[in-house]
Amino acid sequence: MLLILFILFVILLVGVLYKANKNTKDVVINNILLEETAGKSLSKPLRVLHLSDLHLENISVSPQMLSKSIENYPIDLITITGDFLDRKGSIPKLIPYLEVLGNLKPRFGMYAVFGNHDYVLKGESFHRLKKTLEENGCKTLQNEHLTVEVEGCKLNIIGIDDFSTNRSNLLRSYEGVQDGYNLVLTHDPNIVLKMKDFHFDYLLSGHFHGGQIHWPKPYHLIKMGKLVRMKMVKGLHYHNGKPFYISEGLGQTGINIRIGSRPEITLHQIS
Repeated sequence: MLLILFILFVILLVGVLYKANKNTKDVVINNILLEETAGKSLSKPLRVLHLSDLHLENISVSPQMLSKSIENYPIDLITITGDFLDRKGSIPKLIPYLEVLGNLKPRFGMYAVFGNHDYVLKGESFHRLKKTLEENGCKTLQNEHLTVEVEGCKLNIIGIDDFSTNRSNLLRSYEGVQDGYNLVLTHDPNIVLKMKDFHFDYLLSGHFHGGQIHWPKPYHLIKMGKLVRMKMVKGLHYHNGKPFYISEGLGQTGINIRIGSRPEITLHQIS
């Protein structure tokens, strides 16, 4: 009897793991129409593609799959909020993904910040990651910002470095920011709890993977900051009336499975 129960348990476990791995290929495309808030607005809606947490060591979405998923969407701006990889040998794998994104020809460019896994790389290896992004059309931001003109309005793209590894510097990130629409890119969304005196109109982030294993609840995320305890793990949220988005990410970390979450591509329309 015990042997039969053990065999049934093994069969069930194998089935669950098979489905959990299959989930990593089931990409969800979420369309977010951001309503006007009390902050700044743009004269014309801006279509922003947001990716996060590629984790190229554990990703089931190929460049070809990514291309097929987004090829029919008109994109004005591309944003990537960190955790590309954590092994220097994975850097060449990033190039085909950047080529797919570059083929979309976003009118206002492609921008990225780094996450905690990227900073596992040290010295020359990290420099190589940054150089690979820059050489393939992706501007990286580390506690800095730049301004682009969007139909006569100023769009400030503010890249705040990773909060979870104590690399965030809000003063430096905002130094000299012009009056305009503030779009913040950062990896760890917990930074929003420190931004009472730093205005943003919209903030894009990742880091939590939507729990990755979100069943029955993502208890394992509890060590990852206060937002988790506030039940802010994925999707659109507001803090002090200001909107921010937490992507579930495109890849996985640890083990290549997802339960109660899916790899995510997000298309935001902001105005």
